[in-house]
Amino acid sequence: MTEVREVRGTSVNIPTQDGSADAYLTHPDDNTAHPAVLFYMDAFGLRPRLKEMADKLAGAGYTVLVPNLLHRHGPAPVLELPDVIDADHRPALFEQLLPIIRELTPDLAMRDADAYLSWLAACPQAADGPVGITGYCMGAGLALRTAGTYPERVAAAAGFHGGRLATDAPDSPHLLAGRVTAELYFGHADQDASLPPEQIERLDKAFTEAGVRHHSEVYPGAHHGYTMADTAAYDAKATERHWAALLDLLDRTL
Repeated sequence: MTEVREVRGTSVNIPTQDGSADAYLTHPDDNTAHPAVLFYMDAFGLRPRLKEMADKLAGAGYTVLVPNLLHRHGPAPVLELPDVIDADHRPALFEQLLPIIRELTPDLAMRDADAYLSWLAACPQAADGPVGITGYCMGAGLALRTAGTYPERVAAAAGFHGGRLATDAPDSPHLLAGRVTAELYFGHADQDASLPPEQIERLDKAFTEAGVRHHSEVYPGAHHGYTMADTAAYDAKATERHWAALLDLLDRTL
């Protein structure tokens, strides 16, 4: 990344099979089509921090779409959020969020993914060709699922502080490894109970056995949610490492 471009962000609506999904679209303000990136949110949803992150990606030369994955429960914010999400807020927020998130089954999420990818394919600000994906927290698993469900439409996918990526469940995301043709990158938090070392090992093994181009790193001292500056988990050093890895992946593949 040698140049930071001026960007233009706007709210858009994506038609899906289950109604309209609100989303944030941002891109360089230069009347030129740029490679597209689908940005999958964390559990706290579409909010100023995610728009800020998307704008940073757009400034690096990408057209970025951040959909509200919980659109079936209304436009974002689905819940009212504090300015800083800390340990005092998390229990009450997750008590409300978890039932909503569990309703977003893999089948529904991938049905929506088709709508997001189709919308980007028709977007004048998005260049032709496969997209990149970046996902955070719950979005990391969805990035992997999308790469495995729509391999011909995804050139690269990255996941950061993802949880439950390689469980014993019959629909665990890592079981799609054999269908992935994209190059993958995962930046794990080593202080993350939702992704213990045995799952990281299982994930890497699945990628290796399937011949998937991938790179997986554990960020020392980082906690689940380390990229989110509006939470107590934020880690500036780990976040900068994430940006370097993500932009390297996207610059090489898109």
